Amino acid sequence: MTRKSPPDDGKTHPFEQFPHMAKESTEQIWLAGLGAFAKAQQQGSKAFNSLVQDGMALQKQAQSLAQEHLQHAGEQMSQLASKMNARAAEPLDKLESLFEQRVAKAAQRLGLPTRQEMLALQERVEELTREVEQLRSAQPPATGARQRKT
Repeated sequence: MTRKSPPDDGKTHPFEQFPHMAKESTEQIWLAGLGAFAKAQQQGSKAFNSLVQDGMALQKQAQSLAQEHLQHAGEQMSQLASKMNARAAEPLDKLESLFEQRVAKAAQRLGLPTRQEMLALQERVEELTREVEQLRSAQPPATGARQRKT
């Protein structure tokens, strides 16, 4: 039932033949589908089950491939995020160092003691406290109250 395309006498433009060619292709596809359906009916459920199995295998393969691509994309995103974090941390570290230097200079100009000076002072106070405790424990307790001169 297929129709032949009209003869090309050189007068028709190729695009003018397109609707006729599309109709002819559509008819052939329809007839091929009917033929496949007729064969499937002849071969029964065996062919149908075979097609279902083939479809399931193809679906599993596609899912596996998609999973691999997803995992690869996730790894790439993780690596990119790590690189971005590292790049962002560098300027922050530099900024923090610069801030600490400026604060130290300002404290020095104001005459504030440094951390090391404060630790040395604390250590000296603790040492003197121990010496005072030793001196107190070495003296005998005073008997009676001191008398005042009048």
